[in-house]
Amino acid sequence: MNSDTPALTVTILGSGTCVPSLKRSACAALLRIGKARILVDSGPGTLRRLLEAESSIFDLTHVCYTHLHPDHTGELVPLIFATKYPDINRRVKPLTICAGIGFNNFFSGLQQVYGDWIDLPPGMLHLVELDNTGPDRIDFDEFSVRTLPVEHNPESLAFRITDNYGRSVVISGDTDFSDNLITLAEGADLLICESALPDDQKITGHLTPSLAGRIATRAGVGKLVLTHFYPECEKADIRKQCRQAYSGPLVLAQDLMEFELTA
Repeated sequence: MNSDTPALTVTILGSGTCVPSLKRSACAALLRIGKARILVDSGPGTLRRLLEAESSIFDLTHVCYTHLHPDHTGELVPLIFATKYPDINRRVKPLTICAGIGFNNFFSGLQQVYGDWIDLPPGMLHLVELDNTGPDRIDFDEFSVRTLPVEHNPESLAFRITDNYGRSVVISGDTDFSDNLITLAEGADLLICESALPDDQKITGHLTPSLAGRIATRAGVGKLVLTHFYPECEKADIRKQCRQAYSGPLVLAQDLMEFELTA
């Protein structure tokens, strides 16, 4: 990589699910792109993992939510509340939160419960709703975000985050088999894809290893990272099941695993 090219790194903060685990926190990933720090989902355990990854809540510039289930949003309130302590001025740049349509109502509900505990000074918190009926895009200084709806909840989105050098990371969120995910992930350097349960325990709204492999193969991704493992996955040969449909570079996610994309 050219020494003048800023690094793009991805850290898996949570590779698990709603099931409590000492090994896996719930869903979260951190992208570092230049000065931008992008958190995708913030399930239980995220703030601790963020510190273990040598990052602070005050470093975060953006948060993206794939959908609103508690194992993906559970530490949103703690994140904002912690931002108020001990000195509100420690956040010097606004925090932008991107999510599907319905997020504003979701956040308003949280405000009714927590009141000014999750209020930040005017201009320090921006909420952006992205279309969950079709493609959407928003551009920031150091990266762009493209989304498409996927097969899970009405508000569910997959995210493609691309830096100014053309490096792309796609995060599936929770989804069943989705042609939209294939479209969004086409040619991506890295696909972080849910693989909730072994092939023989498939449930509606979630992928299995071989289905995730089919998506990665059809999209022609550079590397596939399987994540969002329920405990049943620990007893199965997830890698072998994925290999039925995918022959490219494959990683089974662990918390605090890091990837660096080169230009």
